[in-house]
Amino acid sequence: MLTRIDHIGIACHDLDSTVEFYRATYGFEVHHTEINEEQGVREAMLRINGTDDGGASYLQLLEPIREDSAVGKWLAKNGEGVHHIAFGTADVDTDSEAIRDKGVRVLYDAPRRGSMDSRITFLHPKDCHGVLTEIVTAAGRTGADGESGEAGAGGER
Repeated sequence: MLTRIDHIGIACHDLDSTVEFYRATYGFEVHHTEINEEQGVREAMLRINGTDDGGASYLQLLEPIREDSAVGKWLAKNGEGVHHIAFGTADVDTDSEAIRDKGVRVLYDAPRRGSMDSRITFLHPKDCHGVLTEIVTAAGRTGADGESGEAGAGGER
């Protein structure tokens, strides 16, 4: 069961200046940064608030480190802006299979590693009214009850 908006992914050309904009304008601070070589991005997670399920909601700022990365290609075509929305779940495997069974294309056969060691998959935007949609299970979360471990963000990566 999807339990929250985990994050909104925003593609940008310059991560540092984009982080500074969100810090100076809205007071959001960086919670986590990393480079995900597999996804070809450098990212910053800005924590917005906690959520009822013990998780949190974030803005994920994404700067491509390679032009041929998915975010790099998207940025070249569309420019800076909202790239995707991510929903949190205690069990990305079960929920992505249930969504696949409803006829929505799931882009990965098996979930992959995301930000902060989360597990992620994506849903095809053509099946989601034009919105690239990510499903995220935070690191340390196991099983359908989601009771064990730390609740945090996933991420596009």
